[in-house]
Amino acid sequence: MKKIIQLKLKILAKIILAKYKPKIIGITGSVGKTSTKEAVYSVLANKFNVRKNIKNYNNEIGVPLTIIGAEAQGRSMVGWLVVFVKALKLILIKDKKYPEILILEMGVDRPGDMKYLTKIVKPDIGVVTLIGPVHLEFFGTIEKIQKEKGELIRNLKKTGFAILNYDNEKTRKIEEMSKVKVLTYGFEEKAQVKAQELIFSFSEEGVKKDSWNLAGVSFKLSYNGSFVPVLLPQVVGETAVYASLAASAVGIALGMNLVDIATTLKNYKSPRGRMNLIPGIKNTLIIDDSYNSSPQSSKSALDIAGKIKILEGARRLAVLGDMLELGSYSEDGHREVGKYLVKVGIDKLVLVGERSRDIGRGAEDAGMKKDDIFHFQDSEIAGKFVQERMKEGDLVLVKGSQGVRMERIVKEIMADPLSAEELLVRQDKSWKNK
Repeated sequence: MKKIIQLKLKILAKIILAKYKPKIIGITGSVGKTSTKEAVYSVLANKFNVRKNIKNYNNEIGVPLTIIGAEAQGRSMVGWLVVFVKALKLILIKDKKYPEILILEMGVDRPGDMKYLTKIVKPDIGVVTLIGPVHLEFFGTIEKIQKEKGELIRNLKKTGFAILNYDNEKTRKIEEMSKVKVLTYGFEEKAQVKAQELIFSFSEEGVKKDSWNLAGVSFKLSYNGSFVPVLLPQVVGETAVYASLAASAVGIALGMNLVDIATTLKNYKSPRGRMNLIPGIKNTLIIDDSYNSSPQSSKSALDIAGKIKILEGARRLAVLGDMLELGSYSEDGHREVGKYLVKVGIDKLVLVGERSRDIGRGAEDAGMKKDDIFHFQDSEIAGKFVQERMKEGDLVLVKGSQGVRMERIVKEIMADPLSAEELLVRQDKSWKNK
């Protein structure tokens, strides 16, 4: 049944695209796809009629559903019939409100995924965020992942733009396979769209006993000799800055000026579970990065946890779960994260899952005391433990792969658990029952 539904969605989506001819922005990468999608939407939504994919609609089912403007219907044949009727209606009757731009996150889990997606859509703009060691279980090497992600750039329209993260070597090299104009972004000097003078902005009061007063991240956005200041309110982490730079490059490709881009970025909010700041119990601060995990994204999150100011006598806690789908790189990847967290100044380490033991081993090798490392098999039990051990003013980073369900820990230690459905990932019934 899934194959039949998938084929019908593919055919209907292609017909709709042929009829309405929207500009298509395709976004792929090992890390930061969703954050980039949200940033691109923030930049374009005030000027264009734009649609973005919802939830994790980034695969062979989700991409056509986004084109149609419908949601998945699970095992409901009646529900899928309604989706097909909606698609046919779009084909037969011109919808004047159909989006002029579609922002499509294009995920790759296995070889051939991108080739399939680019048979449905031929993007005008392709964004590659970062290529790293994820899904190695299915690809084997990073080079094969690079080749698969590169399919997006190879299949862009001739008049299009390739937007590439200059700071990531594997992504930067995709330029060699591009036959269209290229815009690069990053922190490095040779990047065309750059972030400079990155600052974690606090209010005038700074860190005090009853409030963290973290205003967000500010930086100078630079392109072609021009500069504008950018503030991302209530956002932490380089991931959000990279997402903003990619979105700025998309705006530039579509003819927007830097001032307008900087203004629209104030509307950007990190997606749930991606480096969000949430008040914790006992006047603590949680960095909720529970959506997913990889060695690269973990190091980036740990960097931020090491930079945020904390009260004297308070501690930095890292609550880290298994990083999945790393294949033969799993042990080394986990150990690298363990060594790195000691380097950035993490005081206490709580681990969840069998693979995460290697994070602990890496931390021990780097000098962390065994008494400061705690291990659990279950995220709910770990959450209760963290709740008991937290002290006033502590900073708590929570991160792990989707399968470890680290959002349960965030819910256990957040100051207002009644707001979990609004703030945390995986809060609908389909996830709660798993």
